[in-house]
Amino acid sequence: MAKVSKDTRIGELLMIDENVAPILINIGMHCLGCPASQMETIEEAAAVHGIDADGLVEDINDYLASQA
Repeated sequence: MAKVSKDTRIGELLMIDENVAPILINIGMHCLGCPASQMETIEEAAAVHGIDADGLVEDINDYLASQA
């Protein structure tokens, strides 16, 4: 099972499971296709969007675990 951390880059995250995209879009991260966003970490992207990075990582890991 894949697991991510706050240091995982958005591009890597989407390569792990592209179906994570709706989680990010639903919290306002609409720029997933932007080349610059691909290099941001989950923590950096969360900070830009005013989201708690720890909670976001937990939500993503819960989703990934449910797909295993």
